[in-house]
Amino acid sequence: MATYLRPTALSDALAALHARPRTLIAGGTDHYPARVTWEPDEDILDLSALYALRGIVQAGGTWRIPALATWTDLIETPLPPLFDGLRAAAGQVGGWQIQNAGTLVGNICTASPAGDGIPALLALDASVELASTAGTRTLPLQGFVLGPRQTARRPDEMVTALLVPDRVARSVFHKLGARRYLVISITMAAVTLGQHADGRISHARVAVGSCGPRAVRLPALEAALLGAHPHPGLVQPPHLQPLSPIDDVRGPASYRLDATLELLRRAVDGFSARAAAA
Repeated sequence: MATYLRPTALSDALAALHARPRTLIAGGTDHYPARVTWEPDEDILDLSALYALRGIVQAGGTWRIPALATWTDLIETPLPPLFDGLRAAAGQVGGWQIQNAGTLVGNICTASPAGDGIPALLALDASVELASTAGTRTLPLQGFVLGPRQTARRPDEMVTALLVPDRVARSVFHKLGARRYLVISITMAAVTLGQHADGRISHARVAVGSCGPRAVRLPALEAALLGAHPHPGLVQPPHLQPLSPIDDVRGPASYRLDATLELLRRAVDGFSARAAAA
């Protein structure tokens, strides 16, 4: 017989997971629409009353985005330019109702190749904090998302937070879809750059989504950007080698690659414009 639990303490939630596998629900904005048929035997663990897992905070050189932080929380929290890209992604996740209910942790746990938050978080070097009755462990986001609807979370674990190292840098996020909002992306790109006083790039992270079974970083492009002044010509087709887009109703693979190249060039060019303005 199906059960429904809504604990108010993290220890109780972890004990429930230790006892038996359960479906974790926070905002529920993806879980319920994805259910085509009713599942009467589904055991639900509703996390919405774990109020300790709310509130984005910075401590010890790390930003902590807890499991119940919503997209609206992210948009409304005063954050440094490091988070500009992630906030831009947040503003394009569904409508206001979805942003008010949906969580960033839920987005990465859904592990959709088109999940808007994942490329932006990859470009921030985000890590995933997982807890169980046995303790806590941390994985890099790239090692947590394994493929479509597949993560490294064990059945007795829950994600308690996303961890982002604090650094002096800026980030951008660009998404291409059939329209600007309320649409699954054809491709999307996130870039985080730190710059020296003379404008040269001191830190580079680049990630792309909707161009493979999971969002990935582009290490060759990151290496090409280091030490250079931002310029769109630095982004070249061979840098897209880690991508493996498919043909589908939203666009053919060749179009996705061409569009991704353009999005990345625009993103890098934006940092050049900022440096000139400064």
